[in-house]
Amino acid sequence: MAKIIAVTNQKGGVGKTTSAVNISAGLAIMGRKVLLVDIDPQGNSSSGFGVEAAPNKSVYDVLMGNATVKEARVRTKWCDVLPTDNNLAGAEIELVATEGREYILKNALDKVRDEYDYIFIDCPPSLALLTLNALVACDTVLVPMQCEYYALEGLSQLTHTIRTVKRSMNRNIDFEGILLTMYDGRTNLTIQVAEEIKKFFGPKVYKTVIPRNVRLSEAPSHGLPIFAYDRLSRGAESYGNVCKEIDEKNRRG
Repeated sequence: MAKIIAVTNQKGGVGKTTSAVNISAGLAIMGRKVLLVDIDPQGNSSSGFGVEAAPNKSVYDVLMGNATVKEARVRTKWCDVLPTDNNLAGAEIELVATEGREYILKNALDKVRDEYDYIFIDCPPSLALLTLNALVACDTVLVPMQCEYYALEGLSQLTHTIRTVKRSMNRNIDFEGILLTMYDGRTNLTIQVAEEIKKFFGPKVYKTVIPRNVRLSEAPSHGLPIFAYDRLSRGAESYGNVCKEIDEKNRRG
């Protein structure tokens, strides 16, 4: 049965989608069965696998009850992707009056959970209804974080939201891990923020950090994960090591 992991941070530009795409691809290359669910209306994780537009159905249709995950998912060379489309931007408004609206994604993913080892959910950079659906559906939360002062404030807000969800809608939710991204060990600020995060989260912080890497920035424009775009880059090496950490931890558990 799949481990469902929401990749989220309400602050944009922290490497959230880059992490969702490359961790999904990396684990798939390791032989794991992976589904990546794109619930960010921007659709960047869909295009990161070369899925520019939903061929027929999308995650929007799944949330609206017009399609199942099996009908809407797209098979790529690496993993399965449940893509988004432009309609998702209005989904939160359309779902406001729907009973049990926070559980729609969970109910949909439960039907395919036995087919995968991992299901990753790439969330929008907000803590609104789409992200709430992900937090209710997931087992754990993976938080990519850039090492800067404002990131600590955002993490505090996210922690509060997760505690609220745990009390009322998903009592099993926990942190999968904190992934330090765009890491530049030459700056004092990066080192100081990293130390603060490690003090607070301890072993939940991955040993591997993701460095600033031009090849990581270039890969999405080619519709490729970093392992296909430049498997010898520092970015590919780092994401490969993170995948090993994630898989070792979950295989032990």
